[in-house]
Amino acid sequence: MTIKQFNATYLAHDDRLLFRFNTAEDTEFCFWFTRRVTLFILAATSHLLVKNLEQTHSPEVAKAIAEFGKEAVQVEKGATSDGQANAYQPANNYPLGADPILVMDVKCALEKQGSEDVLSLDLVLPGGANINLKMAGTTLQAMCLLLNQLREHASWGPVPQVQDVAATAPAHNVKDNKPLMH
Repeated sequence: MTIKQFNATYLAHDDRLLFRFNTAEDTEFCFWFTRRVTLFILAATSHLLVKNLEQTHSPEVAKAIAEFGKEAVQVEKGATSDGQANAYQPANNYPLGADPILVMDVKCALEKQGSEDVLSLDLVLPGGANINLKMAGTTLQAMCLLLNQLREHASWGPVPQVQDVAATAPAHNVKDNKPLMH
């Protein structure tokens, strides 16, 4: 499943985000993201990307590279914003149904796929089911940019530090020797 487009809207009366994405296979998935889920995704993603960069760079350089990547996506998005060409295109197939599903929890981990590092994002759904998204590069940064813009619009405050978000869960899965955020 290859993600084609993201779309999200802040609904003030629910204090939630309606988050949708479609795929190249003409499928669409719709979710409700709460404030807690949104802030966790932003905090964990940023933390994992910086920790991954710290494997080959100093902490200061890693933070600068991660910030540069965010800014590059913002500039690219601004340069290609021509309205209709980027309008969200609803799909014809809804494997989980057309109604949004509330995301109960999120788990994030960095994984290797070939030579590329990808973020594995598990969206935990009601009843314990989950859907896993794997994103890298500009797709991942575009999702984070969208969520961050909506966080600011919703006045949800700053993204917390990972220590504050994941105080009760291990930040590193020793068995697999890969960072894991839950």
